[in-house]
Amino acid sequence: MLTLEKIYHAREVLKEATRVTDIIHSHVLSSISGYDIYLKPENLQRTGSFKIRGAYYKISQLTDEEKAKGIIACSAGNHAQGVALASAKFGVKAKICMPDGAPISKVEATKGYGAEVILVPGVYDDAHNEAERLKEKYGYTFIHPFDDEDVIAGQGTIGVEIIEQLKDVDVIVAPVGGGGLISGVAFAAKALKPDVKIYGVQASGAPSMVNSFHDGKIETLPSVSTIADGIAVKEPGPLTFKLCSQYVDDIVSVTDDQISSAILALIEKQKMIAEGAGAVSLAAVLFRKIPDLDGKKVCCLISGGNIDVNILSRVINRGLLTAGRCCTLTIDLLDRPGQLMEVSAAVAKCGGNLTSVLHERTNEGSDINGCYLKISIETRNFEHIEKIKNELKARGFKLV
Repeated sequence: MLTLEKIYHAREVLKEATRVTDIIHSHVLSSISGYDIYLKPENLQRTGSFKIRGAYYKISQLTDEEKAKGIIACSAGNHAQGVALASAKFGVKAKICMPDGAPISKVEATKGYGAEVILVPGVYDDAHNEAERLKEKYGYTFIHPFDDEDVIAGQGTIGVEIIEQLKDVDVIVAPVGGGGLISGVAFAAKALKPDVKIYGVQASGAPSMVNSFHDGKIETLPSVSTIADGIAVKEPGPLTFKLCSQYVDDIVSVTDDQISSAILALIEKQKMIAEGAGAVSLAAVLFRKIPDLDGKKVCCLISGGNIDVNILSRVINRGLLTAGRCCTLTIDLLDRPGQLMEVSAAVAKCGGNLTSVLHERTNEGSDINGCYLKISIETRNFEHIEKIKNELKARGFKLV
């Protein structure tokens, strides 16, 4: 049974393996959003995410017999690293099933901690099914990534820390995948400060807990698709669903574009790297998915920072587009001397920066002297893009 005493016991055990992450007041994000924003950066935790808390505490509570059987786990990446590190600490052999689409950085980091990785075709739920099959076949001890009281107690230590570090916090916003993190945080925070509001955030491409929470019953998604791989779960657990129903005030969703914008905001404004799952809490606040935050202290839990650099590059580009920080325009013009100079002068006059130019002859049926000019521009925002478009039109250019 989950109790506050168990969470405090977990905190004592975790002193040897985890750090107490600070609460950071973000003046710049507060200014941008209009809300009073604080960050709990679990991306700075050992293994790069909060998952080490639950995994380590769970493994610490295993009997010698359970440890001797060896450990099997399933994970999209962060739980895998927590289990691998904890298993190495306690001298236990660990096998971890991961989706074959998991970021390479997470797979290699898991191997680096000494665990054996088994790549399973599909998503997290497929990896879970394979782990269950191996558990039954070989008798391994299964370490569930979220639907386990010890794991939830470990994650709940974050809730205790937030209330102790920011005593007058009004709202806590946390990412939700299977629900282990928010279950622990909500249980602990509301036990210590009953009037605190707890909001969960999922990716709109994987809204399993959103649907289940609002419909009052556990629902399974046919598929999931999101850049937030750490929370791409088709079905919440029975225990986490029950705890969310009891202690969480609401669960909302954000799009991949909004997640990308939040990642970009954290990089540019806060000098902080977050993965997709880690940034959904901030995305929900920046895009006003949560009501009545005016004048309240809002703590966004940044749950992890284990993002593959290749994915990060694509996310940054997506975030720039979503924020109006860059754009691509196609101009239909006559192919004659001075046209490119005129286009460049129009962009420069408005303070834009041309980053690439592609010249293409027009297709059959177009003016024989016509061409398409595709230009990429660094811009400040959407108003700046409109200003450049209007300047080009004023000079007689036709935008396609």
